[in-house]
Amino acid sequence: MHCLEKIIKPFEGLIKKRIKDQNNNKLREGCYVYELEADSTIPSEYILLMHFMGDINVKLEIKIQNYLLNKQNKDGGWPLFFDGESDISASVKAYYALKLSGLKKNNPSLVNAKTFILKNGGAENANVFTRISLALFGQISWISVPYMPVEIINFPRWFPFSIYKISYWSRTVLIPLLVIMNKKPLANNPSNISIEELFIDPNTSPSVKAINSSGFFSSLFLILDKVARFFFPNFVSKNYKKKCVDNIYEWISKRLNGKDGLGGIFPAMVNALIAFKIDEKNRYEKQIKICKEAIDNLIVEKKDFAYCQPCLSPVWDTGWMGHVLLEQNENVDDLVTWFLNKEIKSAGDWNVHKKNLAPGGWAFQFNNDYYPDVDDTALVGMFLDRYNRKKKIKKVEQCLERTRKWIISMQSKNGGWGAFDIDNTKYYLNSIPFADHGALLDPPTVDVSARCLSFLKQQNNPESQLSINKGLKYLLSKQENDGSWYGRWGTNYIYGTWSVVSALNLLDFPQKEDVFQKASNYLKGMQKTDGGWGEDGKSYYKGYESYSKSSTPSQTAWAIMGLISIGEIDCKEVEKGIKYLLKNRLNWTEESYTAVGFPKVFYLKYHGYSKYFPLLAISKIKNQLKKNSIFPNYGT
Repeated sequence: MHCLEKIIKPFEGLIKKRIKDQNNNKLREGCYVYELEADSTIPSEYILLMHFMGDINVKLEIKIQNYLLNKQNKDGGWPLFFDGESDISASVKAYYALKLSGLKKNNPSLVNAKTFILKNGGAENANVFTRISLALFGQISWISVPYMPVEIINFPRWFPFSIYKISYWSRTVLIPLLVIMNKKPLANNPSNISIEELFIDPNTSPSVKAINSSGFFSSLFLILDKVARFFFPNFVSKNYKKKCVDNIYEWISKRLNGKDGLGGIFPAMVNALIAFKIDEKNRYEKQIKICKEAIDNLIVEKKDFAYCQPCLSPVWDTGWMGHVLLEQNENVDDLVTWFLNKEIKSAGDWNVHKKNLAPGGWAFQFNNDYYPDVDDTALVGMFLDRYNRKKKIKKVEQCLERTRKWIISMQSKNGGWGAFDIDNTKYYLNSIPFADHGALLDPPTVDVSARCLSFLKQQNNPESQLSINKGLKYLLSKQENDGSWYGRWGTNYIYGTWSVVSALNLLDFPQKEDVFQKASNYLKGMQKTDGGWGEDGKSYYKGYESYSKSSTPSQTAWAIMGLISIGEIDCKEVEKGIKYLLKNRLNWTEESYTAVGFPKVFYLKYHGYSKYFPLLAISKIKNQLKKNSIFPNYGT
């Protein structure tokens, strides 16, 4: 008996139990959904929204207040991820939210927060989205916010800036924001709460900043910002401006997405709600009701605290749990039925660039038909393909063919895949003052590309070979000097490396041995003394590529699956990693944020990651040992 079999065998019953335990997160309709937690900015913004609207749920507000106080760092600020450094913008929002929720400025938590904020340049040093929030409450002038005219909605595709040159999330956030920035409403703010004490100079409005003061485009866009402020109010007719506003309202209304909200993401939902609310003719009562329901659907309320999720992740969670269940030979018929019902069969924004492409794929959320997610689609595609190897169900085969064609058509020119958009690579746009988060675009990433390649190779359709060849070339070009790959949507190099080698395992190419050796050396070198692996959000900063604090179950699972994809199932590092996962009898929890929305700006904690990824890693090893193979059969 293999040593790993001896280690795992006593836990087989417990593994089965843990899989059954996940049914607590399974909905009656046949899908799994776990909590998705972001940093303090989202619950802070929820409190700000209540006070903007003048519609305050006091009980809920107190619970969110408790949540925010619990997330405060010792230095007085709030971090973007667990145990991270305090962030000025998140801290300003949290401070204002806490003050709005009833805390006085002499409260010890607020005194501590004020000290941190002033020490780090004051509220005037906050980012654009925080400045917009402050402008809505009359705390700063709109002059301090980058100028974005409503006329943008009609800018043609060939223009240097258009709504279809930016990412889906930027698009859905920005377009309703155009109305808000045009009309410049003022919050209800029934308690008239101010935060003037957070400004180093409360009498001076902060200026619009360059993203990169030494960059050509940053300087150019600062000049254009001034030109636009003069040109559009003085030379564009009021009738045309009104027409643009109506076009915006029409655009949003088409994409409201019911209780799942505009774009399925909280910031877009909030902006849509405010935009509809400030319409002078009160034409959008129905839309306001829809927006409110979508936002409230994101609230997680516990006994003593509450927070607001940035979105919901049922397709992603169900996809990964589906792979776990397949590895365990569990019945997944209800998951398959659910996925077939959730397949997107209508055109979305991607259709602007691919007019003749038939729809296919899945969203990240329950419903988000305008914005199918390429990563989710590849994950679900692998699941359905594997399920259908024995079943041979015609409906599933047809679905998979639509998925294959859609994924291939979403491939960018460089061979990679973005999460939602094709060739979304106009990098100069990240220099506009509005884009100080540096995440205006959705360029190809190795993690998404790897899953697309895994799906295409798993299907093994000869018609996909050209796309596979291009994708392979892209992945190989992105390997770092230390053997790792950058993980865009998961933290970070461990995630990226696991994603890529899982795909490369299925492919044959001349330099495979060298590529795998470098990746193996990286993963082995990142293992911690406790046998696990860990990496936090700091690794997204230059110079911290190998930055690591404590081990986590999810990242340990990724590293193990990465090593076995390389053929290292017999190495001591895998054995130590499995022992790490088993030592606490499979009671996996993690405080760490092991995913990311926007590196350096917005981080995520998927509550399901610590559950299904360790189960997947252990299950894959168990099946590999049964087959007496050094490589797994599938590229997840």
